[in-house]
Amino acid sequence: MGETMAMTIVMGLPGAGKSTVLAAASRKKDYKVLNWGDLMFEIAAKKHSSKIKVRDDIRSKLTPSEQKALQAEVGDALAKMEGKVVLDTHCSIETPRGYLPGLPLAILSKFKVSQLVYITGSPQEIFTRRNADASRARPGSVESIRAHDEYNKMLLASYSVITGAPAKVIMNAQGKVEEAQKEFVALLE
Repeated sequence: MGETMAMTIVMGLPGAGKSTVLAAASRKKDYKVLNWGDLMFEIAAKKHSSKIKVRDDIRSKLTPSEQKALQAEVGDALAKMEGKVVLDTHCSIETPRGYLPGLPLAILSKFKVSQLVYITGSPQEIFTRRNADASRARPGSVESIRAHDEYNKMLLASYSVITGAPAKVIMNAQGKVEEAQKEFVALLE
């Protein structure tokens, strides 16, 4: 049997800059960086090809039970992985029916989590970033972003209690991405 998994889970709202901060992790050769949404999309595009054309269709066109089934499949695949993994995901997903936990207990309990990280920024900055990104459909007003961010921080605390892993909030302020990247990389050492 190979090396056991040590997973760092990185979460944040759409537009918080997770991918930008995580770019620094790709320079750490002993870490594999995976994106939960990409893994879900691969499965969803095959199983629901008539409804799912882009990643954002998952939250808007699938029922919560269909989304949960996809989450379970991705979770099972990730639980079998070995080595050092950085998982890029969301604390929760905003759906037309409310927030859906990004890491339900049944899935989270399968992982050996070494660190939880939440990337965030001011609601106004996140709103501005979302509106500047024409490649994605990301809803929300400044107030709805603030509410979602608060909800996610509560989930982060819950995830920490469940896994026993430390939780860290990193601010990705406009123009200070290098500072956020350095803070994140320091957690991987």
